[in-house]
Amino acid sequence: MAVKLFSLFSLLTLGLAQEVRTVTVPPAIPSNEPSYSRYPSFTSAILNSTNTFREQHNASAVSWNSTLEDFARDYLGDMSSDDCEFEHSGGPYGENLAMGYQNATGAVEGWGDERDKYDFHDQGFHESTGHFTQLVWKNTTDVGCARKLCDERGWYVVCEYWPRGNVQGEYDEEVQEEEGTAIRTLRPDLCTMVAVTVLCLFLRL
Repeated sequence: MAVKLFSLFSLLTLGLAQEVRTVTVPPAIPSNEPSYSRYPSFTSAILNSTNTFREQHNASAVSWNSTLEDFARDYLGDMSSDDCEFEHSGGPYGENLAMGYQNATGAVEGWGDERDKYDFHDQGFHESTGHFTQLVWKNTTDVGCARKLCDERGWYVVCEYWPRGNVQGEYDEEVQEEEGTAIRTLRPDLCTMVAVTVLCLFLRL
């Protein structure tokens, strides 16, 4: 019985340890990181990285919107620096959250990198890719963001978008595949068939 109890305790301990690791955020970021501490650097980093991803997915560039920025700032302003709640505001806009990234560009890239998990052939909302789909949503024209230093957890970034994305039934039109991706994702056997066909046509000339 003692051995069984020990094994059960070990499994429970291991499970708890794994759960803790899943919610750990990166090390604290210096409070003077320019892309966070300087307003012009912050807005430029957000816009440049956001529009880079949008261009890659055939979406037009977004503009900075002070109303959206104010909403994000007010939401963060209601939190104390030692009690930053990582959860959505429930507001009327599209919204992306990030915490603990080394700089503002990294926060946006974290959202954009979710595209590696997104299935463009079965489009729709998924929690693991919702930041990405909002980021490149074609109908979105405006963005406004705010940031807050949350003690050892680093900088907390909140971005608001309008018109909001992640609208059910509109993904096929609003979330475009990255240019060139379709060719790279062709089946190897199909690529071989295409290559042989082209070669045969060339030899017949």
